[in-house]
Amino acid sequence: MFGLFTRAQLKGKVLLQRRNVLDLNHSSGAPLSHDTWDEFTTKGVTCQLISSTVADQNDASRGLVGEEERVEHWVMHLPPITHSDTTYDVTFDWDVKKQGLPGAVIVRNYHATQFLLKTITIDHVPGHHGPIVFIANSWVYNTDKYHYDRVFFTNDTCLPSNMPVLLQPYREEELQILRGDHPKQKNDRAYQDHDRVYRYDLYNDLGDPDNKSPRPTLGGPDSPYPYPRRGRTGRKPMKSDPTCESRNVVPVLQQFYVPRDECFNHVKKADFTSYLLKAISTGILPLARELLDTAVPREFDDFQDMYKLYEGGIKIPDVPVMDLMFKVFPPLKSICPSGGSYLLKMPMPEVIKNDKLAWRTDEEFAREMLAGLNPHIITRLQEFPPTSKLDGYGDQTSNIKVEHIQPYLGKLTVDKAIADGRLFILDHHDNFIPQLLKINSLENTFVYATRTLLILQDDDTLKPIAIELSRPRLDEIGTKVVGSDSKVYTPPSSAGCESDSKVQDTIWQLAKAYAAVNDSAWHGLISHWLHTHAVIEPFIIATNRQLSVTHPIYKLLQPHYRDTMMINALARQVLISAGGFFEMTVCPGEYALRISSDVYKNWNFTEQALPVDLIKRGVAKHDSTSPCGVSLLIKDYPYAVDGLAVWSAIENWADEYVKIYYPSDNMVQDDAELQAWWKEVREVGHGDIKDQPWWPKMATVQELVRSCATIIWIASALHAAVNFGQYSYAGYLPNRPTVSRRPMPEPGTEEYQEVETNPDMAFIHTITSQLQSIIGVSVIEVLSNHSSDEVYLGQRDEPQWTSDDRAKKVFDKFSKSLIDIEKSIISRNKDENLKNRNGPAQFPYMLLYPNTSDIDGESATGITAKGIPNSISI
Repeated sequence: MFGLFTRAQLKGKVLLQRRNVLDLNHSSGAPLSHDTWDEFTTKGVTCQLISSTVADQNDASRGLVGEEERVEHWVMHLPPITHSDTTYDVTFDWDVKKQGLPGAVIVRNYHATQFLLKTITIDHVPGHHGPIVFIANSWVYNTDKYHYDRVFFTNDTCLPSNMPVLLQPYREEELQILRGDHPKQKNDRAYQDHDRVYRYDLYNDLGDPDNKSPRPTLGGPDSPYPYPRRGRTGRKPMKSDPTCESRNVVPVLQQFYVPRDECFNHVKKADFTSYLLKAISTGILPLARELLDTAVPREFDDFQDMYKLYEGGIKIPDVPVMDLMFKVFPPLKSICPSGGSYLLKMPMPEVIKNDKLAWRTDEEFAREMLAGLNPHIITRLQEFPPTSKLDGYGDQTSNIKVEHIQPYLGKLTVDKAIADGRLFILDHHDNFIPQLLKINSLENTFVYATRTLLILQDDDTLKPIAIELSRPRLDEIGTKVVGSDSKVYTPPSSAGCESDSKVQDTIWQLAKAYAAVNDSAWHGLISHWLHTHAVIEPFIIATNRQLSVTHPIYKLLQPHYRDTMMINALARQVLISAGGFFEMTVCPGEYALRISSDVYKNWNFTEQALPVDLIKRGVAKHDSTSPCGVSLLIKDYPYAVDGLAVWSAIENWADEYVKIYYPSDNMVQDDAELQAWWKEVREVGHGDIKDQPWWPKMATVQELVRSCATIIWIASALHAAVNFGQYSYAGYLPNRPTVSRRPMPEPGTEEYQEVETNPDMAFIHTITSQLQSIIGVSVIEVLSNHSSDEVYLGQRDEPQWTSDDRAKKVFDKFSKSLIDIEKSIISRNKDENLKNRNGPAQFPYMLLYPNTSDIDGESATGITAKGIPNSISI
């Protein structure tokens, strides 16, 4: 008879991750305690179900809210030394017949310390097929930190029009909170760890005017430098210039705001990396500079001396400076050897691992334009001589003549070679001429604007046949650029005496180095930073502000945003900031971001889609019989071949997924959240170019599909292609120098005499210095690492990301297609007829190998130059 009084109950499992005792991520949180005292003196952690079908008696617009139910057995689990997931029980007094189906849950944390709530799962719900899963993946702080309830929805996918009406107020309120628009939120102060606000700001945090290192603000209607927006951090203004935001970085402590759910998790190697980079930038570098400048030579002695970085390191003198470094940063003692031993022994870069001289060959130089770090810059030459699009700089037409290149064309004329699609160009002339005078005013810097012409040979390899080095020519009073002074270099002839041949060979190597300096700078500044990191951040902010977590497009795009805001914030602190690593080691120096602003003016979102990019560069033509609608002029173009396969898989996945929820164009147009998202991306996030005619109107299903596919491509495959090969190709700086320090040696000068007597030193004295090399290589070693918790394209870190079996089915299809692509890439790399796949360096192209099949991610962890992570996370 006692059973007559049994209350209906639902049993749930709460999966979460408690903050551990070694957590260095955030310094401003409450002191870590056992939480035991809190368990006995407070309500602990509680959950309240919200009905999706039965209204609250006191507010008919909202779902009925159940009683607060305490998460059980908290005290049975000690706080972890390292992060790990823990499952707790929770029992809800809930009668589905009377209270309806739960559609959301309120979670309150009465403990002093925060935890990462992952999921809450309720099994055996009457009238419901399968478990009800509430997706969170969010840090929950003490309830006093919030002026609102933390509400989490089930993993159902809902457009605004089909959201249960009783949950709609919660959906709208959550978006209000994330926008910082909730009436109870405080926005008149610096944001704190627990704040969950996504707002926009200008790039006004790159300079340090208080220490006489100002930089212009990028972005905004009053700035001459258009730029994408970044996430607002709400830090204090600079004293000397209140329009600039302070950086105030201290080693170990993260002193800038990024929404906590966007921060690195505990596994990510960048946690330690960020600490180390900040330590280097604020303390170690000045000391290291003193050590290297006084204890060891400023230049490498020869190429063998460079190899010591990888084969044995640089011997550390037993000097007091090192003891001082250890005192300032004690953690260094565990990773830095003591005096008399060796420092800076680095992994051997792939480009010299099998053949130390392969990088010198013309074949490898050209191959890397198709399968290297910057493989999407080369274009088909369509007019001769090459012309300039610059306005206001006089005549910048190339001085490359027919007689320079005809010897390398065989029976072809120049016109015939152009008509047949056999001539290509790596053209950085217009990219550098406008800022070249300023760049060359920097200490130990002399850079040319370069054009490199190449011929496509019968075996589908490219051969460089002319390199033009140009610098601005000024008018008679030296105030205005009226043209350029250029000189053209061609490959050395085998004819002539041996000494002349060696000199010409060195001059040609130097010409290639000057071209590589341009390309290296463009790669780091534009291809990598601007065209992936910077342009994607506005999409991340807008998605979180305008699309509910239950929205199908949020669920599609969210995996491709992981860690990006965090890595971008770190980049603004130590990489692209005044005096940061980029300024120290790459030739544009302090003018780098101004160049990127000029480039951003002409950035076109629709041209980021790979087929469109290939057509624009003239390296492909329209072909309706091809899966991607294009066919390549260079059949053995590893980046394009692999990239088109990956692009096709991404677009097919986006197409099938989007059409589940948007069967008609009208549904796209009528989706208020979607339209608000796209409007904000265009008018706010990319507001400086909002009036460009190329912006999709977001009025059709096809526009939505292509836009989503392009976002996914930028965040995953494009970033992988330009990031994860950095150390493998550029870890050996002679292959990818980032700075040139003096002009091309001319006959009769001391520099030319050095070319004649000691050609290796002539090369070394021209390119990146020893200190710049050590710093630069150390940084790109960090940036080239895949973390051990990487989530790759075609994988999801949350298996219950949706309850929709239709979506799961098409995602599984996407994953399988990527695994098939992996097999194709392996097969192509084994094909000896495809010479660009491995090249003279014997280094197979794997940067667009998805790595979807590697469930644990182990095969790509570290510096492996393979694998496509879902997001820009490093």
